[in-house]
Amino acid sequence: MTQVYDHGGGVRSLQVPIPDNPLGHTLVYVVDTDRGPVLIDTGWDDPASWDALAEGLTACGTSPEEIHGVVITHHHPDHHGLSGQVREASGAWIAMHEADGAIVRRARSTRPERWLTYMSAKLAAAGAPEDHLAPLRAARPRSVPGLAPALPDREIVPGELLALPGRRLRAIWTPGHTPGHVCLHLEEAHPGRLPGHGRLFSGDHLLPEITPHIGLYEDPDDATVTDPLGDYLDSLERVGRLAPAEVLPAHQHAFTDAASRVRELLTHHEDRLTGLLTLLTEPLTPWQLAERMEWNRPWAQIPYGSRNIAVSEAEAHLRRLVKLGRAEAVAGSEPVTYMAV
Repeated sequence: MTQVYDHGGGVRSLQVPIPDNPLGHTLVYVVDTDRGPVLIDTGWDDPASWDALAEGLTACGTSPEEIHGVVITHHHPDHHGLSGQVREASGAWIAMHEADGAIVRRARSTRPERWLTYMSAKLAAAGAPEDHLAPLRAARPRSVPGLAPALPDREIVPGELLALPGRRLRAIWTPGHTPGHVCLHLEEAHPGRLPGHGRLFSGDHLLPEITPHIGLYEDPDDATVTDPLGDYLDSLERVGRLAPAEVLPAHQHAFTDAASRVRELLTHHEDRLTGLLTLLTEPLTPWQLAERMEWNRPWAQIPYGSRNIAVSEAEAHLRRLVKLGRAEAVAGSEPVTYMAV
């Protein structure tokens, strides 16, 4: 049976499984409105996940056919994957921040070959060895997942209340994990009278025990040098100032004292940046830096796909150090290496 939890005040959560993933599941929230239930995120596009979502909605006294709308915190497939199927079942609208909506449109229009070529070039520029690049170069285009996510039909505008009749749900733009990630502030009294300002649906931005992945914003047609980690740290401080009574994240469990968790994450990233400077006493490519960084397991045990994510996170930290003037690229190096200043 799908686990369903009643958070009070017309808000429930469902555990929708993520196949073969250590996170286990996505918490999909069901918010009652005067026009019918609205989902915050939908879960991974998989038959077992769909069955769990439908089963959970039945336990809530509703069904996929009765969903009024879908609000997406960000475009990742464990959040947006089932949105299209929900819309097909119910006619529900789908809302997403424009920055992530652009990624969805790009994913649908970009040929798989283009993505494979782009990722191979990015990894080569980061210093990936040939044995890591070879499988990407030999991959069949149809093996690239997530290229047809559902197109949103409403835009989430930061700072504005969403059109949820009978509810006060305000969008807070929190880029970093993705460029268009949003948290959603339910500006209503906490049903358990906890101190603070309403409740915050935090997506992947603020989790109780996990540090969200901060990688690069991938766009094959845009050469802009972004600063995702800087965006994330700024967004964290903005969420901390909201002082919600309770945080309802997309993974793990609900928690209180958002400000304390924000401080922990800010400290974690500052400590990590400081630690990376000690590694950059010699020139290192992003790949070499990733090999030397501390992860939840030794580098040799990190799976192939996770290494791509790790290198992306290493490069996001490098970009932050360069922007702060604490590291710089070594002139003439190819692939490019970096050193502490």
